[in-house]
Amino acid sequence: MARTPRTRLDAPLGRGTTRQRPTSRDRFGRFTEWVARAMGTPAFLLLLTLFCVLWISWNTLMPETLRFDDAALGFTALTLMLSLQASYAAPLILLAQNRQDDRDRVQIEQDRQRAERNLADTEYLAREIVALRLSLEERNSQIVTRDVLRQELRALLAELDDDTADGTGGGQDPSPHTGPIATRRPRR
Repeated sequence: MARTPRTRLDAPLGRGTTRQRPTSRDRFGRFTEWVARAMGTPAFLLLLTLFCVLWISWNTLMPETLRFDDAALGFTALTLMLSLQASYAAPLILLAQNRQDDRDRVQIEQDRQRAERNLADTEYLAREIVALRLSLEERNSQIVTRDVLRQELRALLAELDDDTADGTGGGQDPSPHTGPIATRRPRR
């Protein structure tokens, strides 16, 4: 009885179980990009020009027996070579552009996600700043309230001290709590 490996969904795959990547397609894609990059360089244009100049020079200046392309026929072999090169170059360049478009699409999506995260972070920070501002305003209003309260208490204590110094008690019956409380100063 053949034993099938049991896959556990609660554990990650080990190092021995890796997925095979399609390397042939990736290699071909890299090759197309290399061709597209190489064909767009001044060096390629210079080499192609030198090749054509050498071809035409060889087939016009060399003796008839060494020539392989006839100038009278308009360099048919050279024309076929350049047409073959162009017929392969165009699709390779298009494939490279498609790969670049795919990469650009992925990059745009990543940029969009990054922009959304930045916007969310900015909105969060703005809410936090507003919350801090509100708590500071509340704290400042509490400080003002405490200062006003202290001034009022000092004014009441001074009034009570004046009343007890006169001995009149301000025309009211002195309560048993006026003595020690009246002389006590509030703590800061």
